[in-house]
Amino acid sequence: MRSNSTRSAYIIIDMENGFVSPQSAHCIAGAAATIPACVKTVALAREKGIPVFFVKRLYRTDGSDVELTRYETWDQGGKACAPASTGPLSAQAPEGLKPQSGDYTIIKPRFSAFFGTELDLLLRRLDVRTVILAGATTPNCIRATCYDALSLDYNVVLLDDCCSSQTEEIQIANMGDMRRIGAVIMSSREFESYGPETVPDMLEKVRRSMEADPQPPEPFSDPGEGRVQLDRW
Repeated sequence: MRSNSTRSAYIIIDMENGFVSPQSAHCIAGAAATIPACVKTVALAREKGIPVFFVKRLYRTDGSDVELTRYETWDQGGKACAPASTGPLSAQAPEGLKPQSGDYTIIKPRFSAFFGTELDLLLRRLDVRTVILAGATTPNCIRATCYDALSLDYNVVLLDDCCSSQTEEIQIANMGDMRRIGAVIMSSREFESYGPETVPDMLEKVRRSMEADPQPPEPFSDPGEGRVQLDRW
């Protein structure tokens, strides 16, 4: 395993034929156009020693694990993304976006790459502080993963030209929401100069602030100061 001075991980989500191919009922309109930028940034991440996680969705052929809100489209649209499938409705990745030796693969059961997977465990073992997100689709899997990552105290970077939505309006609105909640937005070109100092480590900043603060974490009974416990045990 190479040294990872950025303490980051590159996570690319659902870049598979079933979500990219126009022949699929689940095709994301803007996904195919992002393939060149995704290929470029995956290669850059490897060069920088940043671990790459390929996160994908597989649907059992009986539909037992398909999202309720997606089941009808999946059932009537050719039952895409089956295990070991091939062709335009398959879970195969576009050329240039297949895992290589040294990469990680995650199979997720729902929208977020963290939900029901080992991703958080692996990132913590790798001492990762920042997740870099790319893939499809911005308002669903990217957004769900972004919010879960922020909830788990990771810094989040979104590569905007490596993410896709059904319309430009949806893309802009969701990127704006995630920027406002704390994600850092950058382009694939800006990612070329990504390094250890690019993204401030907010968790480390908060920890230093806590260590310097003499305040206890919650109120406690102290008759002299008139304080009471948070809960009346």
